[in-house]
Amino acid sequence: MPEFHFQTPLNEAQVRQLSVGDSVYLDGIVFGVRDANLIRIFDKNVAPPVNWLGAALIHTAPNVKKVGPGKYEPICVGTTTSMRMDRFTEALLRDHGVRAILGKGGLSQRSTELMRQYGACYLSVTGGAAAMETLQIEEIEAVYWEDLMPESIWQFRVKAFGPWTVGIDAKGRNLQDEVQSAAKTKMGELLAKMGVK
Repeated sequence: MPEFHFQTPLNEAQVRQLSVGDSVYLDGIVFGVRDANLIRIFDKNVAPPVNWLGAALIHTAPNVKKVGPGKYEPICVGTTTSMRMDRFTEALLRDHGVRAILGKGGLSQRSTELMRQYGACYLSVTGGAAAMETLQIEEIEAVYWEDLMPESIWQFRVKAFGPWTVGIDAKGRNLQDEVQSAAKTKMGELLAKMGVK
C-alpha cells in the first residue's frame, strides 16, 4: 500500500489523495482529545483553547509524569476507542476544520459521509501500540484544562508518528465496514460448505 509522510497542520488536498489501507506518518503537532474535553466544548459550549484548523486529533488520555508547572513527560500515550466520541465528528470537521482523527476501533457510517463531505480522514492503529506511539512523541509542548486530567487537551510534538492506517478516507470508504462485510460473506460461504443454514 502507498505510504505518506505529512507535516501538520494538514490541508484538504493532502487528505483527499489518501485511500483506505494507505499508511500515514505524521510530523509536527498532534492534539490529544477525549470524552471530557469534547463534552466541555460541544455540550457545555466552551471554546477550545487552541486552533484546530488542519489539525490531527488523537483519541487518548495519556499516562504522564509531571516534571514542573504545566510540564509533563509521556509515560504511555495510547489510543482509546473512537466510537464513544463519534457524535463529535461533525462539529470537529465543520466548525473547527479538523483534517484527521486518530484512534482505534473505527467510526460510524455517518462519520464516513462527513469525512467525504469535509475532506477529512480517520487514521487507525491496532490496539496495544501505545509503546510505539509513546516513543514517537518528542515532547508534550502544552496541556490545556488540567482540571480534566488525564482528559485534558494535550499538545504533542511528534516525529514519524505512525504508521497509521487510513481507516476512513475522504472518498467515502470505511475499512472497518469493508472488512466486516468481507468476513460476513466468507462466513456464509464456509457455513454453506458445511451444510449449515
